[in-house]
Amino acid sequence: MLRVGLGVRDLANVRFAVSPLWEAVASVRVINNPRRFPQHLPWADRAGPRLAEVDWRPFGDLIPVPARVIPSFVCPPPATSRPTLELELAALVTTPPDLVRADLDQRPGPRPAGLADLYADPPAGLARLADAIRVYFDAAVAPYWPRMSTLLDREVLIGARRMAGDGVHGLLNQLNPYVRLVDDTLRVDLFSTSGTVRLDGSGLLLVPTVFGGPRIFTNLGTYGQPVLRYPAGAVGTLWERPNRPADAALGRVLGRTRATLLHELAVPASTTELAGRCDLTAGTVSQHLTALRDAGLVTGYRTGRYLLYARTAAAEALLVGAER
Repeated sequence: MLRVGLGVRDLANVRFAVSPLWEAVASVRVINNPRRFPQHLPWADRAGPRLAEVDWRPFGDLIPVPARVIPSFVCPPPATSRPTLELELAALVTTPPDLVRADLDQRPGPRPAGLADLYADPPAGLARLADAIRVYFDAAVAPYWPRMSTLLDREVLIGARRMAGDGVHGLLNQLNPYVRLVDDTLRVDLFSTSGTVRLDGSGLLLVPTVFGGPRIFTNLGTYGQPVLRYPAGAVGTLWERPNRPADAALGRVLGRTRATLLHELAVPASTTELAGRCDLTAGTVSQHLTALRDAGLVTGYRTGRYLLYARTAAAEALLVGAER
């Protein structure tokens, strides 16, 4: 059990952030041991073949199996609430060499050759590591990031509303079963860390995660704002596919492709993602989405660089009616 002392300034400086770099780090654990994360098996089945075609070894070597302790320098605290991957990698490559070596000294097991090079020359090794993370992210995470980002944004909104209604005490006590705030002490049930620390006014950064699994990850004793990473809700919906083909009657009215797209939009998605899931070209999907939007059945909105589509209330009513 880790006991974290929180003062008045810490409680006043609780904030949320989303981290694409952390999602890449956590997802390596799924790739290394997919059967341990059954809710992510559909993702691992799709990402695995793409990763087999690229070289991401400097990154993969860094995440031990099992990954109960992850080097802190590979997932620095996000500097903003919604950093890009490039912004987080810019922080990673400037990690002080002594911190890199200290983290590698704590890594269990023999040190692979790539990590030996990183230990010997941290600045050069971090540059190679950043390149490998970009390759990995583009192959395995980027195709799903718009959908993941939407789910994580929703989790942040839920947390912010809870904090507004119940205060920081209510927020932290409803965050996760492994976290409890008792008086001024945050009790965090961790696999491999115990003891007592005080944050001394640094505050706490709460980062919801898709790939983190059911447990909590912390980064409290290195640099930057202390971080607590906790599982987002409803992550299994990210990889859901319809249980049946688009309703035949609805397909006769809208056309089978447009009916299928409506069913796929149970969770907001981008044109590219829909094209991959429905085995269509992006141009074809775009044409059908335009028709559905003109009919008032879908709406588009931007999150960061991505344009996502979602069903409208009219589409929801139409789908409910078709299922009766």
